[in-house]
Amino acid sequence: MKNIKLFKQKSYQFLHKIHVLLIYLQKKTSKRNFLLILSISLGISVGFAAVMLKTSVHFIYHLATQNTLADNYYLILLLPALGIGLTYLIIQKILGGKLAKGLSPLHFSIAQKSSDVPPEQMYAQLITSPVTVGLGGSAGLEAPIVITGAAIGSNFAKYFRLNYSERTLLLACGVAAGIAAAFNAPIAGVLFTIEVLMLEISTAGFIPLLISAASGALISKIILDEGTLFSFQLQQPFDYTNVPFYLILGVLAGLMSVYHARIFVKIEKHVSHFVKKPYLRIIYAGTGLALLIAIFPSLFGEGYSSIKSLALMQPNDLFKDSIFSQYIHNEWIILLGIGLVMAIKAIATGITLGGGGNGGNFAPSLFVGSYLGFFYAKLINLLHISHLPESNFTLVGMAGVLSGLYHAPLTAIFLIAELTGGYALMIPLMIVSSISYFVSKSIEPYSMDTKTLIENRKIHSGNKDANILVTMKLETLIEKNFTALQDSHHLSELIAAIIASERNIFPVINKKNELLGIILLNDVKDIIFHQEKYAHIRIKDLMKPYPDLIQLTDDMTTVVAKFEQTQAWNLPVVDNRIYIGFISKSKLFSSYRGELIHRSIG
Repeated sequence: MKNIKLFKQKSYQFLHKIHVLLIYLQKKTSKRNFLLILSISLGISVGFAAVMLKTSVHFIYHLATQNTLADNYYLILLLPALGIGLTYLIIQKILGGKLAKGLSPLHFSIAQKSSDVPPEQMYAQLITSPVTVGLGGSAGLEAPIVITGAAIGSNFAKYFRLNYSERTLLLACGVAAGIAAAFNAPIAGVLFTIEVLMLEISTAGFIPLLISAASGALISKIILDEGTLFSFQLQQPFDYTNVPFYLILGVLAGLMSVYHARIFVKIEKHVSHFVKKPYLRIIYAGTGLALLIAIFPSLFGEGYSSIKSLALMQPNDLFKDSIFSQYIHNEWIILLGIGLVMAIKAIATGITLGGGGNGGNFAPSLFVGSYLGFFYAKLINLLHISHLPESNFTLVGMAGVLSGLYHAPLTAIFLIAELTGGYALMIPLMIVSSISYFVSKSIEPYSMDTKTLIENRKIHSGNKDANILVTMKLETLIEKNFTALQDSHHLSELIAAIIASERNIFPVINKKNELLGIILLNDVKDIIFHQEKYAHIRIKDLMKPYPDLIQLTDDMTTVVAKFEQTQAWNLPVVDNRIYIGFISKSKLFSSYRGELIHRSIG
């Protein structure tokens, strides 16, 4: 007990000294140099967070499976339900019932919250996902690592009062460091940040990004052993005569990516909405996972160990704990089992997350890709069509499904290259990843994590202009210094309004404040000097239809489209026909330019 207290005391003193040093450096160094210092500190912090996450998962897994429970395999089948239940309790009792899952909330924070990630996300993922995955939940840890890194980066920036572009840059640094530390793959970490989060970073901004990724990977490399890190050694060299088979694998990977994304979303929604009471949902999900794992044991947890079994061409190990293990000995039966696991993984992951667990789809995408690659190569070999290197196809298949699922071909290529310790498979990786990307994107234009957000017009994929428009608030652009006239008024009231107003547009409303039309100064300048008509001409006789209406609920993309269609410089804003004000094209463009400058990263 004394040792624990002493450790806490020493840790607090160390962190306090680091804090004082950073405050001092912020005052004494230029902003650019301070960002570089922060990127190093951030990379180290996220690296330790990733190490903590990985270590805790392995600790929980070994604690649960290597003790007395291991004597009875059927008791182990209850662990996923226990993990989901404990995760639910942690969320409710410690996190106030709220937890961001997957990368969608992170995309939303960047697009709509000025890269402001809640501070609780710095630890929320670290105390929930290890429980889910360590106890057998069929999900991955990479999304929790990414969210944790983004939260640390965002809150670093907020603490040191950095502006939006600097905050977004540090958020990106945290994400890059997280992926780099998880796989000891710094290049993949940088590319993931750019491709998946769709951030446009200047050349100067790349330096902090690279430093953070390198720092995170270094911490992971120093602390984690080879058994914890996910890595491979190539078993067979690349043979260019196999290129036609890699082309086909690319198509299959793209199709499998679409299948996995669609099935996962359907299952997750079904489980989360099918049973309303949380404890019944946990039982429902736990029972489903227990049945699947009883037949296909490799669905337990992340599944990285089974990927290594395939890469080492030891597929028999995948089914040794299955309830049907005594029947799975023939090569064709093993191949059928691998194909079924590949198809069912999306269901298992959907059940895990829909039931209340926490995790992501990064590891499942690698899992499915490896099974697809092995299945395809093994099938070709058993049919004696050719003799393909099953190990290489297993590795390249991972890149294919990852590329198709996240629409991130460069990340997929360099991740597998870094995991295998070289670039011997660069050509097949490029072929399969690029084909998978184009096949997947042609069927599903948006990646799994952005599809719902884009369909709800909360973000716009791959379009910087549209993403900036999404963040602009219509209410802030409304100008209300226009003089409204009643339709029953006469020309004399219009003359008074012209004298008092600086505007040349006059909205016409009725007694209910509903917009009926507009009057343009240019249209009435020929009659405003005829005083004998002042009492006889009514406002409703002078008004004309408005070019178009902007509803208060319209998003900014719709607003811009209406300006483009009408070629108007001012459009009225209404709330269910009730007049509110006008939006001018000049103010809209001015606000856009200001936001564009504000959002320049790096």
